[in-house]
Amino acid sequence: MAENEQAQPGEPQQPEEKPKIIVDDDWKAQARAEKEKLAEEAEKKAQAGGPRPGAPGSGPRQLPPPSFAALVNSLVTQTFLSLGGMEDPRTRRRYVDLDLAKHHIDTLVVLEEKTKGNLTDEEKKLLDQALYECRMQYVGIAQRVATAPRAPRAPQAPEAPSV
Repeated sequence: MAENEQAQPGEPQQPEEKPKIIVDDDWKAQARAEKEKLAEEAEKKAQAGGPRPGAPGSGPRQLPPPSFAALVNSLVTQTFLSLGGMEDPRTRRRYVDLDLAKHHIDTLVVLEEKTKGNLTDEEKKLLDQALYECRMQYVGIAQRVATAPRAPRAPQAPEAPSV
């Protein structure tokens, strides 16, 4: 019956229909299962050494635009890394590899030779400064390595006599 209709005397009254509320608990269980699955995957990644969700670096990487300055800075960073000036990001240790540092400096020299006359004043200044800093660091570290006392070597086992 409509709301504005009244029941006539003698007509049986129909009970008012209450709206049925359907509670769908399935979606709650499904959402909970998905949440648990995502948590397990994040934990597996964390145990495997991957970034945690929400942690710095876990989102999409934002790389700087390619440029001459980025190239020079990359080579300078590699040089300083090879000279023990920074920790290796993977091993968290410092090491000195003079040959590798020299290689990176030589690469900067090749870049200087190949771009001669084609750089802006700012780019030339950047490259000159980078070469100067890398060379000075290299010389300083090479001198320290040359004058550093060497650790004694462990005695080697005697060789087996040849037959």
